[in-house]
Amino acid sequence: MSLLLLENIDTLATFDEQRKVLKNAWLLINNNTIEAIGTGKYEGKSVNQRLDLNSHVVLPGLVNLHHHFFQALLRNIPTLQDVDLFPWLRDMYLLKSEVRDEELDVATRVNIAELLLSGCTTTVDHNYLCPSADLHHDTAIKAAAEMGIRYHHARGSHSLGQKDIALLSNDLLENEDNILIDTERLIKTYHDPEFGGMTRIENAPSAPFSVTKRVFIESIEMARRYGVGNHTHLAQSTDDANFMKQTFGMSSVEWAQELGWVGPDVWYAHATSIDDQEIAIIKRTSTGISHCPNSNMYTAANVCRVAPMLREGGIKIGLGVDGSAANNSSHMLREARNALLMQRAFFGADAISPTQALEIAILGGAMVLRRDDIGVLAPGKTADLIGVDLRKLSFAGGIHDPVAALIFCEVDKVDLSIVNGKIRVANGELIGVDLPSLIQRGNELAVNLVKRTEKRFGVALTNPVWRRAYPYDAR
Repeated sequence: MSLLLLENIDTLATFDEQRKVLKNAWLLINNNTIEAIGTGKYEGKSVNQRLDLNSHVVLPGLVNLHHHFFQALLRNIPTLQDVDLFPWLRDMYLLKSEVRDEELDVATRVNIAELLLSGCTTTVDHNYLCPSADLHHDTAIKAAAEMGIRYHHARGSHSLGQKDIALLSNDLLENEDNILIDTERLIKTYHDPEFGGMTRIENAPSAPFSVTKRVFIESIEMARRYGVGNHTHLAQSTDDANFMKQTFGMSSVEWAQELGWVGPDVWYAHATSIDDQEIAIIKRTSTGISHCPNSNMYTAANVCRVAPMLREGGIKIGLGVDGSAANNSSHMLREARNALLMQRAFFGADAISPTQALEIAILGGAMVLRRDDIGVLAPGKTADLIGVDLRKLSFAGGIHDPVAALIFCEVDKVDLSIVNGKIRVANGELIGVDLPSLIQRGNELAVNLVKRTEKRFGVALTNPVWRRAYPYDAR
């Protein structure tokens, strides 16, 4: 038995049913589980380690519902900087074809490092890379386990190509039988459904325009036999929604419903272009949504109607940073801040509050993933939590509401992160990770990956263009 005591906590936000916020609090961790919580001086059993969290805000770790880890090496590509979703996808699909095991390993570690430092303790990685002799889904799963984050590997796929009037080159497609076989293999090998399980597998065909109905139908039937979740991109832009109506003669969510892709074990990434009827289906079936505000703004992909859906009630909405190349960041607390700002820009100053933004990023994610072991600081829950020291310049003068400060004031990184009872970030630094070496290797691999892509496809992806705001010298 190993006991870790967090004491003298300035503000402890539990996110429990009563939404209790405790002052001068303590929290006792027994191995990977929260054993007790209280206020004042701790007078319990002797402990192995103590952390003094004076001036800290402590809360549950954030949950990232949508990401593409391999894209960490594909950030800030010049040809992807100023384009809508479908042109963006076209070039991204070229780049993804050159990802190999080492790139995937390093990209996974880079993204997890950024997630841990920005408050995330549970993440989904929607990996739609096509396996080969040089590339395996197992690589990302093993890297995530070593980094120590709670990890959901969403096994993605592409089976439709340019021959089907889709975006992906025909030589980059995956055989449909192989998709189903490998998804089942990953479930049998890695999925841990137990309370506190650190690795879980999800079924995740990429999108209706890149995977056949057969894969969607047969994969969800298999997933439900094993009790795993189901994830896909849906209605991620106006163009996407129009494509669905023109191709299938129905809306995106109606299409999903026809294929059995609704229910409490299903969640959609984006859902920016859905109407009232589609929202009603989502609510009635307890289907979830991952809101990805930064990505939606970056590709001008419309806005998810989060605030109206929250007011209506009964709809599960979580938060996702989306792939690094569609966001250029994996910063979870910043994603929560921008979710609030985006909703206010469209729906008014009172659209959502800072506590609602945090609830989406914590409780919403836990609900969508159907996990009752995370998202709340209470005895018996897994010890996934973060701490932020308010003694920083960005909080100066803004400590009147410590919880809201995490959204309204800039948090560059958390000072403490504990995942499954193990300290992963201490004093703002990752534990057991040589970050400078990881960054250097990531940059080396990124340069080589883009060069290989340009050579293979005869394209130019990295020629920056200076767009002038002023056509003359304004001085």
